[in-house]
Amino acid sequence: MIENPDSLLYTAEHEWVEIAADGTAVIGITAFAQEQLGDIVYLDLPSPGATLTQFSKMGEIESVKSVSDLLSPVHGEVIEVNTAAVKSPELINEDPYATGWLIRARLTDPNDPGRLLSRSEYDALVAGLDH
Repeated sequence: MIENPDSLLYTAEHEWVEIAADGTAVIGITAFAQEQLGDIVYLDLPSPGATLTQFSKMGEIESVKSVSDLLSPVHGEVIEVNTAAVKSPELINEDPYATGWLIRARLTDPNDPGRLLSRSEYDALVAGLDH
C-alpha cells in the first residue's frame, strides 16, 4: 500500500491537498480511494477559472466499479487541470500523490486547512474503515 505523505492534508471523503506558501493548492484522491475504486477509467474535472467550495462536488471519477463524486478539500479557483490524468486516468492508480494529481487551485479561504485532517487523523479514519 502507498503511504500517505505527512506534508498533505486530507478529507474524510478521501481527497488530499498540498497547500503551498504562495496560497496555491494541489488536489488529488488518496491511495485508499484509488484502491477502493479499482481501475480508474474516466475523470470529469472543473475547468480553469471554476470556483471550488470546500466539501462540495468539484467533479466525478469513474472506475470499472462505480462513479463517485470528487469533493473539493478547499475553497478556491481552479488554475490548472492535470490534462495527463484526464487523458490517462490510470495515472491515478499508479501514483495518486505525484503523476495522478487532479487540479491546482488558488485558495480563497485561509481557514480551510483547519477543517482538514492531518496524516495521523486520516490514517486513523482509514484504519477504522478496514475493520
